Amino acid sequence: MTEDTINKAQQEIEDNANKSLVTINHSTNQKGEHTEVPEEELIKADGELTADMDPETTTTIDLIHCRIRSLEALNLYRFYKLVALNLRTNLIQSISEVEVLPAATIEELDFYDNRIKHISHNIKKLTNLKNLDLSFNRIKHLKNIAGLTNLENLYLVANEIETIEDNALVNLPKLTNLELGGNSLHKIQGLSALPSLEELWLGKNSIRRLENLQYLQNLRILSIQSNKLKKIQGLEQLSNLEELYLSHNFIEKIENLDKNLKLTTLDVTSNKLTRLENLSHLTELTDLWLSYNKIDMTFEEINKEIGHLNKLETIYLEGNPIQLKNPTSYRRKLILNLGTSLEKIDATYIKS
Repeated sequence: MTEDTINKAQQEIEDNANKSLVTINHSTNQKGEHTEVPEEELIKADGELTADMDPETTTTIDLIHCRIRSLEALNLYRFYKLVALNLRTNLIQSISEVEVLPAATIEELDFYDNRIKHISHNIKKLTNLKNLDLSFNRIKHLKNIAGLTNLENLYLVANEIETIEDNALVNLPKLTNLELGGNSLHKIQGLSALPSLEELWLGKNSIRRLENLQYLQNLRILSIQSNKLKKIQGLEQLSNLEELYLSHNFIEKIENLDKNLKLTTLDVTSNKLTRLENLSHLTELTDLWLSYNKIDMTFEEINKEIGHLNKLETIYLEGNPIQLKNPTSYRRKLILNLGTSLEKIDATYIKS
C-alpha cells in the first residue's frame, strides 16, 4: 500500500468521524457505493429494534451500541411493565421522550456515553426512578433531578458540570451514591440536603478545598482524587467515614482526622507528604496507601506512629525516599516494625 493510499484512507476515516450521523445514514449498493438513506428509513430502523419485543413480558430493554439517535422511534410507550432501560453508547441527544415511560414501574435509566446536553424536566415524571446514569455526555448544568424521591444512585461522571447550584439536589431523601468525577467543579457545594448519602465521588475535578461536607453525616466513602487540594480539613463531622481517597493532590501533611475513627482505608498516594503523622489513633485502618510522596523517616519512627495498628493489612510506600534508600532491606524492616497483621507491602503479599 502506497503512502498516498494510506493518507487517503486515513482522511476518509477522519471525515466519517466528523459527520454527526457517521455511517448510520448510509447504505451500500451492489457496486460498493454509499447512498443516502432517507430520514424515515432511519426512524423505521430504530423502531425495528423493539418491534419483536413483547410489551406483556418485557421488563428490561438493553440496546447498547446500536447508533440510536432518538427515543421516539423506539415506541417505548408500548412497554407498560418496563423496569430498566439501558441505552448505553448511542447517539442520543435528548431524553425529553422519557415522559412516555411507565412512571409506575421504571426504576433504572442508563444513558451512559451519548450526546445529551440537558437533563429534561420530563424526567421528574418518573417518580419511582432509583438509578440514573448520565455519565460521559455533554451536560453542563445539574437540573431537574430535585424531587426524585426514590433515587438512590446518580452517575454524572465525565460531563461538563462546573457548579452544583443550591437547589439542584434537594428532596432526594434516598440518594446514597453520587458520582461527579471528571467534571469541571471548582468547589464542593450544594450537598447539604442529602442526609442519606453514603458515597461521594469527586475525582478529576479542580476542587481546591475540602468544605461544606458537615451535613453528610452518613458518608462512608469520600473520593476526591486528582484535584488541587493542599490540606486535609473539613471532615470533623464525618464520624462514619470509612474510606478516604485523596491521591494525586498537593497535600503536605496528614492532619485533622481526629474524629474519623472508623477509617479503614486512607489513600494519599502521589502528594507531597514528608512524614507519617497523626495516624496513631486510627485503630481501624486496614489499608494505608502512601506511595510516591517524599516520606523520609527511620523505620523506628514509622513503628512509633503506626506499629500498634493491629488491623493494618496493607501498606504502600514505594517511590518514597525510605524505600529508594533501602531497596534491599526495606521490606524486611517494614515487616519487623509493623507487626504480624501485615499481609501486603506495595502490592506484594508477605510470605507466611
